[in-house]
Amino acid sequence: MVIVAAVDRSKRASDVLKQAAALADQLGETLHVVHVMTRSEAIDAETTGISKDEGVEISELRAVAASVVTDLLEEHPVAVETTEIGRIGDPADDHDARYIVVGPRRRSQTGKMLFGSVAQSILLNTNRPVVSVLGQ
Repeated sequence: MVIVAAVDRSKRASDVLKQAAALADQLGETLHVVHVMTRSEAIDAETTGISKDEGVEISELRAVAASVVTDLLEEHPVAVETTEIGRIGDPADDHDARYIVVGPRRRSQTGKMLFGSVAQSILLNTNRPVVSVLGQ
């Protein structure tokens, strides 16, 4: 099993990474650092020009998602075995995780209804334990 750190481009991502790495180290598990590009982000990426003249390959979109992880790990290296993953689709996919570590964003109820919440989606749709890291 693995520890999954679900990260994004926010300031909270480094806190999520730090806590997930500590958990992986304590439990002797591998850390999967994952950024999931939602379908709407994928559509936006295609329309804003990863490849303006032709359709965007799924591998290009995964590379964009993985770059979020790569950038974070370059800025905040960790001392545990780590796998970088960029995906598109359902953020609640648990990768056979022992724990999933997330950093929920504080939003109003209206904001959650209009824009959704990746952390909320994970909490409601996974059967794995979820660790919530609130940033400082």
